Amino acid sequence: MKLRLLNTEEHGKTRELWEKVFPEDTKAFLDYYYFIKTRSNQIYVIEEDEKIVSMLQLNPYQIRIEGQTFPGNYIIAVATEKEYRSRGYMRALLIRSLNDMFGQKIPFTFLMPAAEAIYTPYDFRFIYDQVKGNLQREGGGAAAPCDASYQTADAGLWDAEAMAQFFHDGFEDRWQVYAVRDAGYYQTMIMEQQSERGGVRLLKKDGRIVGMAAYAREEATEIREPLCLDGCGEAMRSALKDLAQDGQESIPVYGDSLCDSESAGRRETKPVIMARIVCLRTFLEALKVPEGTEMSCSFAVIDPVIPRNSRGWKLESGKEEEAVHVRETEDSEGVLPVAELTELLFGRVRPGELKGREGVILSGRLEAELGKIRKLTKVFLNEVV
Repeated sequence: MKLRLLNTEEHGKTRELWEKVFPEDTKAFLDYYYFIKTRSNQIYVIEEDEKIVSMLQLNPYQIRIEGQTFPGNYIIAVATEKEYRSRGYMRALLIRSLNDMFGQKIPFTFLMPAAEAIYTPYDFRFIYDQVKGNLQREGGGAAAPCDASYQTADAGLWDAEAMAQFFHDGFEDRWQVYAVRDAGYYQTMIMEQQSERGGVRLLKKDGRIVGMAAYAREEATEIREPLCLDGCGEAMRSALKDLAQDGQESIPVYGDSLCDSESAGRRETKPVIMARIVCLRTFLEALKVPEGTEMSCSFAVIDPVIPRNSRGWKLESGKEEEAVHVRETEDSEGVLPVAELTELLFGRVRPGELKGREGVILSGRLEAELGKIRKLTKVFLNEVV
């Protein structure tokens, strides 16, 4: 077994393995992916018998956490050829890549799991939920016309700057954690959707973008996480309903903002993105407390996958600031495994709910101090590639 990080010019060698393990992906999508995404990503592989038999890819994003920007990676294409499975290759790839990311001071990494149970042993936990609903076509026929004061069109690459400005002006302050959406981000999104026979539908008023939604039209049309300004929802729904294909009476919508109210009973919310803290110090230093709140606590962290996180940590914040100051310490008021700490800091559990879990030691004072930290509950990570 040989585990190594490929050189960029070698990335194309992994396409054959992708095609074997993920046969549902189309040639058009893989042409896009291997031409665009693999220019800047990292690919770890395991070679046996002089060929690549297992891989893990890291697609880079800039991530905003509480107003600060950090490098981040989306883990994708974790795959092993069938004959070489059950040999611990995925574990080896994860441990190597996670520890390399630690060295790059990446605060956390994230992925969309094929199954939760695959990644929980490596301390990944869900941090982002998504609502799935539907847009109904009236009677299965053509969509009602959009208000004449609005204009609709599919985005071109030249629209990317305006799309980034639309997100910046209307949506950035809604979330604590999200992928930076600059012009390059939206150019890539447009090309990705086009590779799936779709695009990004724009809604404009007076020449200004007031709504947009990515869509794919492979087997059936699907809409992903539409965004529109307040008061423009009905116009956006009308603009999107004509994307339905022949015989398609409703369009699945991933994201809550535009689902028809009559479909509320058929909406389902499910966790879709898991994350893992990577460089714990960097992550802790990104946190905030409410202004006017003093906070001071110390605790030990146990991280069996990234041992350099296993330290005693002192967190402090003064009354006149929001920033959290972090340093190593030999003092400890308790013990938190890194998975439980992830759930706590992303607001998936309250401090008191951790009591009784394996490996957790939590004093009453530590519980109270940890409760002062502003939890990262407003997360918008809907990336799929």
